[in-house]
Amino acid sequence: MAGPALAGCVGGAPGPSITATPHGAPEAIPVTVSKRDGAGPFPAVVIMHDCSGLGPTSSGAPARWARELVARGYVVIMPDSFTPRGHAGGVCTVPGPQRRADVSPDRRVHDALAALAHARALPEVGGRRVGIMGGSHGGSTTLATIMPPDADPARAGRGAPAGFAAAVALYPRCDLRSGGQPPSAPLLILIGEKDDWTPADACRRLVEAVPRAAPPVTLKVYPGAHHSFDSPSPVRYVATRINPNAPGGRGATTGGDPAAWADSIREVVAFFDRHLKRAPGAS
Repeated sequence: MAGPALAGCVGGAPGPSITATPHGAPEAIPVTVSKRDGAGPFPAVVIMHDCSGLGPTSSGAPARWARELVARGYVVIMPDSFTPRGHAGGVCTVPGPQRRADVSPDRRVHDALAALAHARALPEVGGRRVGIMGGSHGGSTTLATIMPPDADPARAGRGAPAGFAAAVALYPRCDLRSGGQPPSAPLLILIGEKDDWTPADACRRLVEAVPRAAPPVTLKVYPGAHHSFDSPSPVRYVATRINPNAPGGRGATTGGDPAAWADSIREVVAFFDRHLKRAPGAS
């Protein structure tokens, strides 16, 4: 069977696309491609959205990051993993079994790889210079993409030219990955010290367990910051959010931290500039 492929429209307009599911059946996944004017070649970043999706109830974080990256000369590709699977309003409060089956981070890996294939096919994208990033559910998807199970190393394109060149995970669930599994690309994890949805300690353990010979993994914990520190919204607790780390499995705190948001822009841009704009052998 042919590999997954996406088709979309340049300039911020969504278009239909085709990707392969874990079971091999094709699914149509909308994708949005945004870029500055010019022929390129430009580096590119695939942004995987959080549990709120890209619909009317979206947190808005993917769009905020897209604006920051496009302004700095990146092409941004955003697949919508939720709408075509019946979750246009997001899955932040959808109970576990259905949520895991429909749009788990492991399933969304196929969307990420399809977006990568599409990015590399765009004439304005430069060669191997494609990164991936995401926050929360999208951050967990980012980790799943570059830290696949031992039995499936090819899923992230490890050792292959088609793999992602760099990855940023914002407040991901680090306890979903095995710390002994090395990433396939340099990885930056940014998370808040007061995150009660995806605790920072799990990310500390993950980073400590990564073999020294693996691509570098950098963790930065923002003092006093909560989950979704890159949000413009005030900090608030929502009792209905699905949270395996909370008593009873529900309830989480989210909200922006202006200092962490400003610093995260500097960190993410510097990280991608280092690995995507100056990558050895990049075309």
